[in-house]
Amino acid sequence: MPPKKNATEAPANNCVAFGRVRSNLKMGCVGLPNVGKSSLFNLMTEQSAAAENYPFCTIEPNEARCVVPDARYDFLCKVWNPPSQYPAFLQVTDIAGLIKGASEGAGLGNAFLSHIQAVDGMYHVVRAFDNDQVLHVDDSVDPVRDLNTIQSELCKKDLDFLKKAIIAEELLVRKAGGKFKMLPLFYETTAKIQALLEADKPVRDGEWTSAEIELINEKLSLITTKPVIYLVNLTMKDYLRQKCKYLGKVAEWVKAHGGTAADIIPFSVEFEEKLWAMRDDKAVQEAYLAEVKVPSKLGKITTEGFTRLGLQYYFTAGEKEIRCWPIKKGTLAPQAAGVIHGDFERGFIKGEIVAYQDFHDLCGGAKSMAPIKAAGKYRMEGKGYEVQDGDICHWQFNVAPPKKK
Repeated sequence: MPPKKNATEAPANNCVAFGRVRSNLKMGCVGLPNVGKSSLFNLMTEQSAAAENYPFCTIEPNEARCVVPDARYDFLCKVWNPPSQYPAFLQVTDIAGLIKGASEGAGLGNAFLSHIQAVDGMYHVVRAFDNDQVLHVDDSVDPVRDLNTIQSELCKKDLDFLKKAIIAEELLVRKAGGKFKMLPLFYETTAKIQALLEADKPVRDGEWTSAEIELINEKLSLITTKPVIYLVNLTMKDYLRQKCKYLGKVAEWVKAHGGTAADIIPFSVEFEEKLWAMRDDKAVQEAYLAEVKVPSKLGKITTEGFTRLGLQYYFTAGEKEIRCWPIKKGTLAPQAAGVIHGDFERGFIKGEIVAYQDFHDLCGGAKSMAPIKAAGKYRMEGKGYEVQDGDICHWQFNVAPPKKK
């Protein structure tokens, strides 16, 4: 007989994550000036934000949204062909470049760092191209130095915020006049955070219990808890030949700082802008892609950003509309239904659920659910069901009658 688990043992943190529990989360483009942040933002969101060849051409953050590409959504739209079609969107913010000393106010740094605090995840854009016509704030191209600069500034900002938060919490306890005491967990957690930040290590790289993560989410608003994707901006020549003298060094740095190869996406603003110029002639664009045998990375950048925020979506499908409904991973059926309308959650009865792949494989290109039902793949799920990415859902609920006066 196996030994009983310790009742006081802290649960693993695989069911609690850093960040806000919302479905409209944002990714922010961060990095040094002149690394390609605004150009990437324009390409992703089809905007025209300033992207000039001088530091701080962006002051106020630009915000927009971009479509999350998905072949599943395209298939459902093709089958149903409804008049209303709503894909999933990713909210993206273009944040002005940081420089060394930003945490102490250099280059309007405190304002820019507060803009990073307002987003939920980061696209860290790294310059890995040589071009004398594009100024570098440090006068030379060195991606590892740039990575260290940004990480150091973010850690310093968090350390400053942490110290202020500790003082504020202690003041609150004193003002309460002994009505409550500071939890030991608060001191233990903030001590762990301080040790990481003083070593220029982000908080997300620490080992945390669920209780510690919940405390950090409630009491602190730290930049380095946010997920990060490293976007390495190459020349078009390097991107097409899939080689760059800087990539190996960037990969080593990311691995040494708690990341993996999956956290790095090499891309080329120069290449993407050339593709963008061909957007009005799809035949020419497709012929060019066939010739170079290298795809655009914008779709991958968008979908990875959406996924790193802990988001997924389910579909509603019918004659009138195909729509993606973003939810956080792990959302139960009543709360997923409530994304459409609060009444759906309050009066939830059950959900009629079909996994996307089952519909794709069994529908035969027709709108009918009959073959899916015949195969036993049309399910009824209750309040305890965790909605999966790509589920096709139809909710049943009761609307409470108005109360009598």
